[in-house]
Amino acid sequence: MSIKVLVVDDDESIREIIKVMLKDYEIIEATNGYEAIRIYESMRPDLVLMDVSMPQMDGVEATKEILKIDPKAIIIGLTAFARSRGKEMLEAGVKEVIEKPFTRRMLKGIIEKYVASAVAGS
Repeated sequence: MSIKVLVVDDDESIREIIKVMLKDYEIIEATNGYEAIRIYESMRPDLVLMDVSMPQMDGVEATKEILKIDPKAIIIGLTAFARSRGKEMLEAGVKEVIEKPFTRRMLKGIIEKYVASAVAGS
């Protein structure tokens, strides 16, 4: 079974780094919150990596909208501003917040923790 991860970040270089880090997974990309919602609805990824600060619709609003579509969605917040925006993301419904920069091991560990539990629970 291929695990689908939706990577939502307006910074192409961050999306590219995550694709390299998570080469064992099927990666779907979105550049803003609106795209993330549309892609989530049609593709139902196993997990979403959601940047906080993006133009058009930020990660906080996109998280709330995705959770309206699927209350069981697994969304992990990504931000360089964990101290100032992390609480906001957690209140919006993300499972946890990863501060940029992060390591491959950290990212894979979090995905395995949540996706393994989701796969076991389904």
